[in-house]
Amino acid sequence: MCGICGLVVPAGAPPVRRELVERMRDTLVHRGPDGAGVHVEGQVGLGHRRLSIVDVAHGHQPMQSVGDRYTLVYNGEVFNHPTLKAQLEREGVSYRTRSDTETVLHLYERHGAACVEQLRGMFAIALWDRNERTLFLARDRFGIKPLYYVHGADGTLWFASEIKALIEAGAVSAQLNDDEFADFLANHAPSGNGTLFAGVRRLPPGHVLRWSNGEITSTRYWDLPVGEGEHASRPHRELVQEYLERFTEAVRLRLMSDVPLGMFLSGGIDSSAITAVMSTLVQEPIKTFSVAFAEREANEFSYARQVATQYRTDHHEVVLARDEFFSLIPQLVWQEDEPMAHPSSVALFAVSRLAAQHVKVVLTGEGSDETLAGYNRYRMTALFRAFGTRWESMVPGVVRRAVAGGVRAASPHSGFARKLARTPLVLPSDLDTLYFDNFAVFGRARQQQVLSPALRDRLAATDPYSAHHAAMARRAGSPLLEQLLYADTATYLHELLMKQDQMSMAASIESRVPFLDHPLVEWVTGLPASLKLRGLTTKVVLREAMQGKLPPEILSRKKMGFPVPVGAWLRTSHRHVVNEFILSERALGRGLFDGPAIRALVHEHQAGTAKHDERLWALLNLEVWHRLWIDGESVDDVQRAMGTGTRELMGVAA
Repeated sequence: MCGICGLVVPAGAPPVRRELVERMRDTLVHRGPDGAGVHVEGQVGLGHRRLSIVDVAHGHQPMQSVGDRYTLVYNGEVFNHPTLKAQLEREGVSYRTRSDTETVLHLYERHGAACVEQLRGMFAIALWDRNERTLFLARDRFGIKPLYYVHGADGTLWFASEIKALIEAGAVSAQLNDDEFADFLANHAPSGNGTLFAGVRRLPPGHVLRWSNGEITSTRYWDLPVGEGEHASRPHRELVQEYLERFTEAVRLRLMSDVPLGMFLSGGIDSSAITAVMSTLVQEPIKTFSVAFAEREANEFSYARQVATQYRTDHHEVVLARDEFFSLIPQLVWQEDEPMAHPSSVALFAVSRLAAQHVKVVLTGEGSDETLAGYNRYRMTALFRAFGTRWESMVPGVVRRAVAGGVRAASPHSGFARKLARTPLVLPSDLDTLYFDNFAVFGRARQQQVLSPALRDRLAATDPYSAHHAAMARRAGSPLLEQLLYADTATYLHELLMKQDQMSMAASIESRVPFLDHPLVEWVTGLPASLKLRGLTTKVVLREAMQGKLPPEILSRKKMGFPVPVGAWLRTSHRHVVNEFILSERALGRGLFDGPAIRALVHEHQAGTAKHDERLWALLNLEVWHRLWIDGESVDDVQRAMGTGTRELMGVAA
């Protein structure tokens, strides 16, 4: 795991300055504390920070080919590197290192841009061709490794693993990107290829980009295959067994390391399944790590401990106190570059910091929900759509309107009525309303309520679900579940992967995601829907594959997400945070939101008549982000309103 950055300028422009590339590179020191390198020649500069995982003594970057035609900086791991290395050596290639970086370099020498099709793993690549004067960028199939870029009006291209390096280079000035604001409010984070920084884009997963004398072209090299049907005629039990074999292979490949590795164990089925399989592949007890809060409703240690006991892991736990939770927010917003989408990011950093005391690599359970239909919203949408169709066709309109009115009238006073208000008893049964708006942070109607009049008018024609709609259009004609899974894999999964990458890298450890082994996912895509979602049961094939391997309590657990009691804290012990970062004149004076609407939202939450945890979290993080990146305040300045000193809590320089 590493950090990469650089820039390339068109012919005739002033040459790249080494000092500029070094400044970019060293904003990424947390991504690679083990080493640093830079390559500058005329119109190109490449920077690299290294976290040594494979071939610790060698494999330094930037790495050049024999004859120095190609220069490579690379972030990630190629898990089929041993196979590729043996194949290249049979073809006459002579290796100087044992590093997978050298494998990427040799593959590009032989196959050019098509080399990425042979890579099984996670990666972000930048390669300069001295002869052709071109820069090649590539990103892995799911976007596990980040890669952002700015294409200047003069043709200059800047790129980096994190946006902060682009800001440091002066590639853009830090300004809010209005074009992505509606998407951010609805979906936790921008869902497409833009970011909250005007002018900063991300290279989409499964894409390559080529720069030549100021011009860029981007092409897709991989996409999920069209799904259901491939395995339809095969026996159910046979498919479950093959899934287990393929999943085991995905875990085994991700044990490639020359340094200690472990496992983030939450006690959910995903991390528990990896732990179970991982324990059969190594001789010594694996190291497992869990995090929770002191509050009973936010503590799942009992589930993690069951699995740790069954597989005799070397288990470690950390309890995150609420004062420390809030104190970490400013530093972690700086780490993530954009507002933190989920409160669980803070817990993820805490367990990453714990793990970093023992290991350098961890496996995690990201990706199972989007490929195996793990989210409750999939089954709820299926039920609501079926019910809504019958409700609208069989019940007279006057009755439907009366029922809807009654539910709305009762919802401020009844939790059950609030749940009914999210069903077809009240909502139209079109997909945008029933699925996207229903599970959004700020859906379309809510945005109209809370945005300032000026911004409301400016964003009136903006579709907050445009990236989702575009993804679903690529699966037009497929069953609804397949469309939803594909859309989430193309959009929502990205924000989860960036959370995983940036929070683990903040603690300088590498995270690996076996559920996103691309041959496994391609195979899973072809499974019958009944092996993903059956009635109220999600992840059917995984649950059946783990029968006898995990405790029944783990196999039967409902999907909860990582519980963080931030809503309760903002209602009680940390109301001052709401006052400072949401209700203050400074926060409301940015011209983004309607003051009375935001005050009403806060009042409902604090009075207990509505639950606005996610909305308040989004508003809080947005204001922290503004102060850090737009206003240019230091982490310490922003942190003072939160609690005690962040630098001491992080253990790194702020």
